[in-house]
Amino acid sequence: MLADPEPNTITRPYRGLSVQEADVPLTEAGIWRLLRGREIYRRTAFLVLRNGGQTALVAVRPEDPGPLFSPVAEMRLLSGPESTAWIEEPDADVGNATSLAAVALGSAAADRGGVLAYVVQGRFEHVNFIWRPEPLPVLVTEVIPPHPPKLLAMAEQVVRYDEDLPPVNLTLDAVDVHDLVTAHPAPHYLLPCRGSGMPAGQEVSFLDTHPPYHPDWLLVGCERSRQFHQHFYGTEPERVDLCPKARAAGPPGVRVLTKCCLLERGIEVRGKTAVVPWGANLDEVRAALRALCGLPAATPVNAGPPVSPGPPVSPGPPSSPGPSVSRRATASPVR
Repeated sequence: MLADPEPNTITRPYRGLSVQEADVPLTEAGIWRLLRGREIYRRTAFLVLRNGGQTALVAVRPEDPGPLFSPVAEMRLLSGPESTAWIEEPDADVGNATSLAAVALGSAAADRGGVLAYVVQGRFEHVNFIWRPEPLPVLVTEVIPPHPPKLLAMAEQVVRYDEDLPPVNLTLDAVDVHDLVTAHPAPHYLLPCRGSGMPAGQEVSFLDTHPPYHPDWLLVGCERSRQFHQHFYGTEPERVDLCPKARAAGPPGVRVLTKCCLLERGIEVRGKTAVVPWGANLDEVRAALRALCGLPAATPVNAGPPVSPGPPVSPGPPSSPGPSVSRRATASPVR
């Protein structure tokens, strides 16, 4: 028996949703009269039926998923006109759950309440739906400046392109260098690098330039900075820790994405906290977000069997007569 979808359900891929105009009442009886004996495409799992300004969402199952088309074997009216919203948002990526959730929860229909299914016509006039959107909160704990912080920008990029992710709500938890300096007065500060946003001067030095030693400076840095200081100067400095991992403890149940320079490659996941390296790449940030959302690591797309290069082609005599042929022309594929 077809069941109600889980919250945040979308059609993946959205070719599994078919949008059709209907001239019957959008009730269970009316829709069953329309669909009884009707063929559907073997990949169709949901139908959006429209009658005038009304919309309904229906789950369907084909009698036989083998042939290209098969009669409807089972249907379930998931939401009728009173609980289904149709939204037109030309900039929405309807293959992306976060994009769908943002459009749905920002709509007038969400303000009215009582909506279960939000059907969105978005970019390229493609259509998908999201069922009871409940974005997963992810706290991104990162050092600022710069603005925006790199880890947050990378996480936003991943959320935009990884269509397997559920809807995600990224929120910055900032470790602000300026706030740490203000809260810990000192005659001289030693910061990890110029990326801290502080201007160099009589009161500020940067560890990555290996400056002359100041016995009264305060290191605003992480454990790796302390190790560098020990190597450069042979002493243990007074230190204020700015490592985002050291404070990566969000509210109970909230997922946390953060970074640590002691982790040089890969990711580390403990409970609801995922840690990436300080110089993380997009694959590592993607893996961390997928782990926080309970998804397996992404697998590469199967490119199919290798193409045989075919027999070698003779270049011909070195001084063949006849008109010259451009490289572009000889390289053009046959269409």
